[in-house]
Amino acid sequence: MTKFKITETKIKDLIIIDPVVFSDQRGFFMETYNKREFEKLGFDLEFVQDNHSRSKEGVLRGLHFQKKHSQGKLIRVTRGSIWDVAVDLRKKSPTFVMWHGLILSEENKKLFYIPEGFAHGFLTLEEDTEIQYKCTDFYYPEFDSGIKWNDPDIGIKWPFEKFGFREENLILSERDMDQPSFKEYLGGIE
Repeated sequence: MTKFKITETKIKDLIIIDPVVFSDQRGFFMETYNKREFEKLGFDLEFVQDNHSRSKEGVLRGLHFQKKHSQGKLIRVTRGSIWDVAVDLRKKSPTFVMWHGLILSEENKKLFYIPEGFAHGFLTLEEDTEIQYKCTDFYYPEFDSGIKWNDPDIGIKWPFEKFGFREENLILSERDMDQPSFKEYLGGIE
């Protein structure tokens, strides 16, 4: 019996993972990563860094990536919920600039594997939402980069109305407000 169910998205290598959850009157247990099980599913990954963040409701983070030392990320929510999105920035990919969004939550326990070469962002849907994710490479501040979250050329359809948010009330960092456009990013591709 496999411990993980894989769902492919319309974007090659961008994967949704449902772990097997064992529940009873005490609570639940699940594995969130198992190298042997992932290898059986065709993932030969080596994670080198774990990250944990907490955000208020209505925080929008992204779209983030590293220009060099690109990171693959295995993302899950341990408290609250997010609408998570990944954008394919692999220049030679047939799905270049396509995006995929989904809800990750404490309740659904889904994991989202975002491979190297993608930009990542999310909107927190609940107060004190906590996200934990594993990375395939280290964080290098000198290669940290991003693209404006609402860039019209990428065209992400953030579900603000569905979750009762108004764009003008979102909480963004100065960094995320000042990210370059997708066209500016393309001008800087090496």
